[in-house]
Amino acid sequence: MLAKQTDNILPIEGSTARGGRHIGAILMDEGKLTASDAEQVLKRQRELGWRFGEAAIELNLITDNDLRQALAKQYEFPYLVSGPEGVSKELIAAWDPFHPVVEELRTVRTQLLIRWYNPGAGRRTLAVCSPCAREGRSFIAANLAVSFSQLGQRTLLIDADFRAPRQQSIFNVPDRFGLSSALSGRADLSSAAPVTGLAGLSVLPAGPLPPNPLELLSRATFGALLAKAQSEYDIVLIDTPPTTEYSDAQCIAYRAGDALLVSRQDQTRVVDTERAVREISDASARIVGTLMNAY
Repeated sequence: MLAKQTDNILPIEGSTARGGRHIGAILMDEGKLTASDAEQVLKRQRELGWRFGEAAIELNLITDNDLRQALAKQYEFPYLVSGPEGVSKELIAAWDPFHPVVEELRTVRTQLLIRWYNPGAGRRTLAVCSPCAREGRSFIAANLAVSFSQLGQRTLLIDADFRAPRQQSIFNVPDRFGLSSALSGRADLSSAAPVTGLAGLSVLPAGPLPPNPLELLSRATFGALLAKAQSEYDIVLIDTPPTTEYSDAQCIAYRAGDALLVSRQDQTRVVDTERAVREISDASARIVGTLMNAY
């Protein structure tokens, strides 16, 4: 009986994504609609000439969020509605993908794909840097990682900020093992945690904070880990410590090869930005763009 009802829904909805699934079938699979509900929606759809989802909302059978989540699944565009417990609301690309700030981040993503991303030339690893602390570097890195994964890109976010790591709390992932563990030979890239609800995205947290951050990042094992990451992921983003406060960022940018420089509107001084540009350039890394964070 259920299969028959689903078959009836598909041709009427008429909107098929890459996976070939229709909104009615997805809503039924998710338990948002029963077969009886679906029949009511079909009748209303025929009467009004509306799309299936619009008719279901008009009948108060589903909410706007239910429809958005179904559309996200239809178009393989993951985002969080109820989401994993403890995931920070800073992750607006996951919680609220229609927010104006997220639209701006998509513009940044598009520019990076056009001007930077070139896997054939080995350009798929990007250090996200900022001159000073509290300029939104970790926020930008986290949300860009979500945005890339929403394109279907296998994305790895590495937290290489051994001074004040934040990604483990933003994504609520365990940090018993992480980058520091991998660089000291106690773990490997498999310590990266897949993010529940966001297909294709993994986070490698900083791990236990080492007493020698710069020395650890200067080891050849860091380069080897990034090389392995590039063979397993389409995009690798690296969160870094403040560039003008620690030399770690230079070392990370050197290993990555490319860097995105983030500054905060009405806070970051020009002199600090100029110094960060010099230090990243001195590390033989290419600054692929600058981003003014007003969020």
